Amino acid sequence: MEYVRLGQSGLKVSRLCLGTMNMGTPKWKPWIFDEAQSEPIVRHALEAGINFIDLADFYSTGVGEEVVGRILKRLVRREEVVITTKVGYDMGDYPNAGGHSRKHVMDGIHGSLKRLDMDYVDIYMLHFFDVNTPVEETMGALNDIVRTGKARYIGVSTMYTWQLAKIMQVCERNGWDKPINMQLQLNLAYREEEREMIPYCADQGLGVSVFSPLARGLLAGDVNSTRNQTDFFTSQMYGDRASHEIAASAARVAARRGVSAAQIAQAWVLGRSNIDCMLVGADSAAQFDSALAALAMRLDEEELHELDRNYTPCDLINDYTAGCRIPREPREAQGRFAAIEGSAA
Repeated sequence: MEYVRLGQSGLKVSRLCLGTMNMGTPKWKPWIFDEAQSEPIVRHALEAGINFIDLADFYSTGVGEEVVGRILKRLVRREEVVITTKVGYDMGDYPNAGGHSRKHVMDGIHGSLKRLDMDYVDIYMLHFFDVNTPVEETMGALNDIVRTGKARYIGVSTMYTWQLAKIMQVCERNGWDKPINMQLQLNLAYREEEREMIPYCADQGLGVSVFSPLARGLLAGDVNSTRNQTDFFTSQMYGDRASHEIAASAARVAARRGVSAAQIAQAWVLGRSNIDCMLVGADSAAQFDSALAALAMRLDEEELHELDRNYTPCDLINDYTAGCRIPREPREAQGRFAAIEGSAA
């Protein structure tokens, strides 16, 4: 296992981070593993040298933290692992059940620590940017959480670059702890964060951890998995022709190497500039081992060209574009323009 310092902090983390969205209870979503199914995966990751574990209160509506917390308590000493959890999505149906108000952030850390049965988390992370709460209110609350020792650091995830800039400026202006980690989506089929967010993080000293390196299974040839058959986000994010052509390129490169397409996609992510860590949401030890092998893989120029050549720019994937993204394909003309196009044909 390789270890790096996360951004400009002193925190050492494994380059592979164990994602735990698939751990908790299948009552939440049909593709979630229960505790007995999750433990062998966590054990295998720890034995391979992973010390970075990613959670969120939202996963299985809190049950994920309970399950992973109990497993970690059985398998490892607390000081040996770096635990991050996230706050923001609704945890109930009452008015302050979600968001990044001071009330919900404070309620959130107390709830997460109770479910995890831990005194602190290493990184407490905003799950998104809450446009309905003043940045000063949110970051002031997070600074207080660090000052009281309930979190060692803070992090952020899934937002526009200008929103992260607001967060950084507010922290600078008030002398508050700044985020040390940005968790974002990056893969062969979605590279828009390379334009501004990743260079900005490098400039500001934030570490970057990547989720969805397999484009929700598309790049592993796993579009028919239980998750993708029950989760409309996969087709909504990666249902366009460009994404499927990119997946075909990954399969071609993999065939020449004699490895899985997933390993090629993961190696591509790990080889990008200014990427500290990659999340691995494994359903088995074999899937985890694919990511482990990708750490040592170096793609040559011809392989990179094949993987890159079908990519075209697209709109951003985040909470604000869910359900209304624009496919990377021509759309039919409408209204009076449809008549013009028809006559031209």
